[in-house]
Amino acid sequence: MSIAVPHRWQRRVNIFSGLRVQGTTLLEGLARSRSAPRYNPRVVAGVILAAGRSTRMGRSKALLIAPDGRTFVARLAETLSEGGVDAPLVVGRQDDDPLRSEVETIGCGVRFVVNADADEGGQLSSLLAGLRKADRPGVRGLMVVPVDAPMVTADTVARLIAVFNSTGAAIVRARHHGWNGHPVVFSRETFDELRHADPDVGAKAVVRAYQGALVNVDVEDAGVIGDVDTPEDYRDLFGSS
Repeated sequence: MSIAVPHRWQRRVNIFSGLRVQGTTLLEGLARSRSAPRYNPRVVAGVILAAGRSTRMGRSKALLIAPDGRTFVARLAETLSEGGVDAPLVVGRQDDDPLRSEVETIGCGVRFVVNADADEGGQLSSLLAGLRKADRPGVRGLMVVPVDAPMVTADTVARLIAVFNSTGAAIVRARHHGWNGHPVVFSRETFDELRHADPDVGAKAVVRAYQGALVNVDVEDAGVIGDVDTPEDYRDLFGSS
């Protein structure tokens, strides 16, 4: 039996519709998660990629407002921290003073990291800027998430860390109903490959190279694939601009 794959536009509509329907549930779940016990493996660092210029959005995606009133970057930083990531890092451009100021107000140990090569090196350069800051003795993995995936939940983060710790997989990736998403956890054994990856291909080359040692974690959290790149995406997801 063949299964029709929906057109990318239809896929996005389906994703956003699912997130809107689940909006209250996601927010309530996040509120409950703040008081729930969390894994505390201070071996997984976390990086939020926020050095893009948001040209399709027309304004900073990191500073867009989620339904709970927090900016995308604040929501993600607190989500990573609540899920068990130790002192998340936000990678931004040298000249992005508004983002830097926002990060300084968040708390939860989050720090701002400058990517001086953001315009030239693309998203991989931001990942590597975060890796340079995060890599220290005791760190076994690096969780990576773009700032335009703001609705990921702390439960998903905690589950990815738990699977990473229990399996020892080279890469652990969130997946929702067959669609690969974020966050992605890269183990220490992949760090050198990331550092030497082709900038034109980025981290995808490392993911492909480790297909045999990659674990996909299926979650009901539609936020793992709910990326927001344009004003239309934002309206589809949240119902307003």
